Amino acid sequence: MKDSVYTLCYAGVLGTVCALLLTAAARFTEPYQDANAEAEKNHNILNVLQVPYPPKSSSQQLVKIFKENVRLEQLGELKIYRYVPPKDSDSSETVAVDFEGPGLWGPVKGFLALGQDMRTIVGITFYEQEETPGLGGEIVSSWFREQFVGKSIIDEAGNPGIIISKSDGSAPNKVDAISGATMTCDKVQAMLNEAIKSIVEEKQ
Repeated sequence: MKDSVYTLCYAGVLGTVCALLLTAAARFTEPYQDANAEAEKNHNILNVLQVPYPPKSSSQQLVKIFKENVRLEQLGELKIYRYVPPKDSDSSETVAVDFEGPGLWGPVKGFLALGQDMRTIVGITFYEQEETPGLGGEIVSSWFREQFVGKSIIDEAGNPGIIISKSDGSAPNKVDAISGATMTCDKVQAMLNEAIKSIVEEKQ
């Protein structure tokens, strides 16, 4: 009986100590995790807006470059990130909006960048996704994302939206879907079109 009580007390104390240590470690590392997450987000915004920066920039440098080059603005209810290049630069002004929604296995988050006309896509990036590697996870691959560059968020009839499909034919707002990842592509299309709808409504 005494052995059982001792074992239970020992297990309880050990469990409490471990829980306290884990809590302390989580609180200690939380600022670093938040800083890394912010740097990763800034990294994606800089990339999609085509803001030039040194390839081996540290997290602190990325935050500094972001603050110096990107303006956060409100377009009605829509939050946009705007890059205005220096006057002596060959780059053009770009804007980006964030989008997110449920993927097949978890949330998908990213940024869609448009040219100065707020109509032509200049880039797209995904900074969070849990889709199947080799299938839905291919949304982060360059071959998929590069298809969006130059596409319009408005179709030939003036309707807002993007189409991600394997069907034959081409359109100014259509990109090819990923083979074997129809559900992921459908979900990405839906979340992009929600963002595009907001852009068109606020622009008007």
